[in-house]
Amino acid sequence: MMLSERRPILLANARIVDPSRDLDMAGDLLIADGAVREAKRGIGAAGVPEGTEVYDCRGKVVAPGLVDMRAFIGEPGKGHLETFASASQAAAAGGVTTIVCQPDTAPVIDDPATVDFVLRRARDTAIVHVHPMAALSKGLEGKEMTEIGLLKAAGAVAFTDGQKSITNAQVLRRALTYARDFEALIVHHTEDPDLVGDGVMNDGEFAARLGLLGIPKAAESIMLERDLRLTGLTGGRYHAASITCRESLDILKRAKDAGLDVTASASINHITLNENDIGPYRTFLKLAPPLRAEEDRKLLVDAIASGVIDVVMSDHNPQDVETKRLPFAEAAPGAIGIETMLTAGLRLVHNGELSLMALLRAVSTRPAELLGLPGGSLKPGAPADVIVIDADMPWVLDPAELKSKCKNTPFDEARLTGRVVRTIVAGRTVYEYV
Repeated sequence: MMLSERRPILLANARIVDPSRDLDMAGDLLIADGAVREAKRGIGAAGVPEGTEVYDCRGKVVAPGLVDMRAFIGEPGKGHLETFASASQAAAAGGVTTIVCQPDTAPVIDDPATVDFVLRRARDTAIVHVHPMAALSKGLEGKEMTEIGLLKAAGAVAFTDGQKSITNAQVLRRALTYARDFEALIVHHTEDPDLVGDGVMNDGEFAARLGLLGIPKAAESIMLERDLRLTGLTGGRYHAASITCRESLDILKRAKDAGLDVTASASINHITLNENDIGPYRTFLKLAPPLRAEEDRKLLVDAIASGVIDVVMSDHNPQDVETKRLPFAEAAPGAIGIETMLTAGLRLVHNGELSLMALLRAVSTRPAELLGLPGGSLKPGAPADVIVIDADMPWVLDPAELKSKCKNTPFDEARLTGRVVRTIVAGRTVYEYV
């Protein structure tokens, strides 16, 4: 859609939910000059600037735009999978106003010039905010750390090797020590590649019944335990990229209780789906790390509610037909999710597993805080990155209507309830559901 002009907007008669202030109230939200002016009961059309658009939000929720902390985009070099333009259209339709892209590109985002390219390219083609994470090791090879100080100065918001784990403990120790001096956040994928081996799904009875090689939970928990001990040794800032199981939650909680500067994410897939959803070898549900048992899924949701897990992210990872329409063991892992992250999360709200406040905090306020980004809040003066949600709208997902270039969604033809009906970025409407 064409971007609207930036004129004042009054979102009237809304349920305003702002996790940055634990605020959940009925009222109006006024947006002007790209920022939130005020949120209170009874602003009314009479008390707003001339030319203000009044949008009746009766029965709808107004919330901060989502900040997606882990999305694999493709640009530069893999634009056939996803571009900043296509990803941002998908993001806007899903209520994501800030995308944090990963460095698994060609070339890898491991030098200031590539960071600069990403920022300029996104500024020219994307309709939402885009910030890059830079590579933690040169070429994502896990051997030599990147120039963290220079990359941060160029605009990298955190440091990660994306889908790869650094197996050399000394390399990660040095990176945590070096990053500490720049107050930089290290984000690490916790899967020991040797323990993963040729495994393709969660190790257990269901994998055995399908005749597929399993990946033990220890592949994740052993790597996480090592990482958190290194964090204690160095005093660095550490974020686990994708937690999936009980064992990891126990390790994470112990580290937090000990006062370490550690946080963690879980993907929307791991909190709304389990290994049984793979069913008859559905490759769109082949993920890394893999979907776990229902018991693990429930524990992840509980951990979000309690704050042990800080962030829910999409883990948006587009794969084309050539890498997904294969036997399960041969298919590439990954699913798109940037457009469906919020609506999938609303499943947990509707069935009483998670409050709307807790969900929005994990997809908006907390990732903005951790990355030092100016979003995730509806406080007066905050950037007007705002979404309007019709939480009760029923719909069926048609992959052909998704804005992403690739259609590898685990929610293919799923019945869903709730969707974003308007997305505002910096005071300008970038998406409206009609």
